[in-house]
Amino acid sequence: MPHTASNPPPPPRPSSGALPHWRAFLVTAAVFALPVAFGTAGVQALRYDRVAIGGGEWWRLATAHWVHFDATHCAMNLAGLGLLWWLFVRDLRPAEWAGVIVASASTTSAGLWFLQPALGWYVGASGALHGVWAAAGVAAWRRWPLESGVTLALLAVKLALEQRHGALSTELGAALPVVVAAHLYGAVGGLAAALALRLRRDPL
Repeated sequence: MPHTASNPPPPPRPSSGALPHWRAFLVTAAVFALPVAFGTAGVQALRYDRVAIGGGEWWRLATAHWVHFDATHCAMNLAGLGLLWWLFVRDLRPAEWAGVIVASASTTSAGLWFLQPALGWYVGASGALHGVWAAAGVAAWRRWPLESGVTLALLAVKLALEQRHGALSTELGAALPVVVAAHLYGAVGGLAAALALRLRRDPL
């Protein structure tokens, strides 16, 4: 039945499209934080440990990005993930984001293994998060060209400053030295993954 002035159409229902994204984030955050419950023993068993990896414990190359030094370290990485999620999650499909994370974590581990032979151990998702940051800047280019450029420029400046002057933040103190090389390796992996996805979508 057509609507008249006395019978106006019902107002559009508010979009709930963002809700599944935040449900997914909460699930991701819970999985991300799970190893904290296992305490020091869990960290020791799953962290990047050069001696243990050399002895055949290859799973540490992957699990190192899942475990954290303590709850504060985990919360800091979750805060970074939440910000990136809020701004950029819609710019790639879930499977593509998974590929970005795998690529970022893989290049971080490879870089630490082949280029940082003096590094004994490493924990945390900061390398992978820098990869997500780089990929987000590329993925959102069509939607937010100016913001994407700023995002990538900020990342480039941060990485350059870290490589020249060391860590920009030391909130966790000397107990957890910041491995700035991991940020660079992760960003390279995320950038490469995002560019590959873009080329696949827009063939020359």
